[in-house]
Amino acid sequence: MTGMTHAMLKGSNVPLEATAVRAVIRWTPGPDGHDVDASALLLGADGRVRSDEDFIFYNQPRHPSGLVRRLPKKLVAGGRTDTVEVDLARLDPSVDQVVLSASTDREVPFLSVRDLRIMLYDAGAAAGPDAQPLAVFEVKPETGEETAIICGELYRRGEGWKFRAVGQGYPTGLIGLATAFGISVDETESQPEAQTEAQASPQAQRQTFPQPPVPPQPQAPPAQPQAPPGYGYPQTVVPQPSSAGSASGEPYWSRGEAQRSGYPQSATTQPAYGYPQPAAAAAFAPDPNFRLPPMGPQFLPR
Repeated sequence: MTGMTHAMLKGSNVPLEATAVRAVIRWTPGPDGHDVDASALLLGADGRVRSDEDFIFYNQPRHPSGLVRRLPKKLVAGGRTDTVEVDLARLDPSVDQVVLSASTDREVPFLSVRDLRIMLYDAGAAAGPDAQPLAVFEVKPETGEETAIICGELYRRGEGWKFRAVGQGYPTGLIGLATAFGISVDETESQPEAQTEAQASPQAQRQTFPQPPVPPQPQAPPAQPQAPPGYGYPQTVVPQPSSAGSASGEPYWSRGEAQRSGYPQSATTQPAYGYPQPAAAAAFAPDPNFRLPPMGPQFLPR
């Protein structure tokens, strides 16, 4: 292919003899002056990136291996260019494919971009305005609403490499294209907004309210110490509530069942030692037939 340029059609491919290439994306800015950025993704045999380091774009312009890198943009006659350089011969064998794409800034549809094309050069040959590309592909958006387009791809074929014209567009921008090939997108910027919405929700507001204090449970009054009974005096009998009281804490006297069967039984007071036994009340009633005896002479007045 030395000394000739291959004009590519969508879906066509061409073998490459060059061991290193420069993929130049060129466009003519529209009246609004929107810019275009070139990028590359290094894919394994499964068609996905091996890690996020395999994504070469404006915020990560160089692969850690140094074998894939973005070159500075240039102003050329009638347009602008953005370039990605790839050292095919030295790429790790686990890299099976290099995707070459273009995306617009601020996700402006490619309908506003004119004369989009990708040109493939031999990176080992002398560069200059008179250098002839190995292949040229005029990229035509299918709907015009695309904000990112895969212009072409470099892929292994046996011991060598080939270039294929792709022209597949994505309306989701560079992020949508990158995630389609396994790039994990950092979403930390959206977390504060999500947190604010969560705090503003009624459920979140209810959860942040302090819990009402638990009222203290009433405590039983301390038992009053009872003085030991004096010797010879009757013991004081304290009535105890019946076991028929309420398990819920109600006093036993407030329940009808307790009134019938729960009152304490009357206790018999035992007399203390050395004191007369209690007599019946009839023993103290006055005798109607009682008469005083006649007074003796010793009691007569003088």
